[in-house]
Amino acid sequence: MDKELLKVQIRQWFAEDIGDGDHTSLSCIPATAEGTSQLIIKEEGILAGVEVAKVVFETFDPTLQMETYINDGAHVKPGDIAFRVSGKVLSLLQTERLMLNIMQRMSGVATTTHRYVERLEGTGTRVLDTRKTTPGLRLLEKEAVHIGGGTNHRIGLYDMILLKDNHVDFAGGIEQAITRAQQYCKEKGKNLKIEIEVRNFDEINEVLRVGGVDRIMLDNFTPENTKKAVELINHRFETESSGGITIDTLRDYALCGVDFISVGALTHSVKSLDMSFKAVK
Repeated sequence: MDKELLKVQIRQWFAEDIGDGDHTSLSCIPATAEGTSQLIIKEEGILAGVEVAKVVFETFDPTLQMETYINDGAHVKPGDIAFRVSGKVLSLLQTERLMLNIMQRMSGVATTTHRYVERLEGTGTRVLDTRKTTPGLRLLEKEAVHIGGGTNHRIGLYDMILLKDNHVDFAGGIEQAITRAQQYCKEKGKNLKIEIEVRNFDEINEVLRVGGVDRIMLDNFTPENTKKAVELINHRFETESSGGITIDTLRDYALCGVDFISVGALTHSVKSLDMSFKAVK
């Protein structure tokens, strides 16, 4: 993760939250007051965002001192203390909500991802995230997927070519979409992987005829048809299942032999992990 870019975002988030001043804290806490707060885990899950929290505190007030007890990726339970932060009380109060928002969201994503990864144990299939992320939080959410044991798909529209159904339809077909993507990469000097989405066996056969891609995405295939598709493709290209796959059906798809399963639910509908940042008396 680009730390300098993260700092820019953090400053924007602080500006959004604090505005012209945290008048609640300023009205009742002396500027010279010092104290310590600790992050208390209130729900079982996978911890994520500790390293980001360090950047939050450092960006707002470099004099804050953070003592870490539990690192990113660890399994946590209610009552665990992840870290303590000491320094100006005003700084502790003003950083509290932003840090918690980030860590609760990231830990929720990591925890959800971990559940999916556990379902895939022993299959050789990896779970992928998608671009169905919260605007402004994509890098943090994808980092949380990684912490939870998942695999990042493309970060955005710039680091891979993914020819989806609309691209194929607007381009005039499978062959046109693939050949234009190949020509574009050649003309622009781009070394980008090419993935193409298929909706049926006719489109699979067309991709097999044309070639020139790295991965085939099987969109909304049943497990039965996924197995047939994987056998037809026969390791000539990577395979990815996508579309309406839940944690209950995940393993059924993995057992068909696909290399990847992409799941939007890793980031678009997770429950944040409960935790609090409380003063140490």
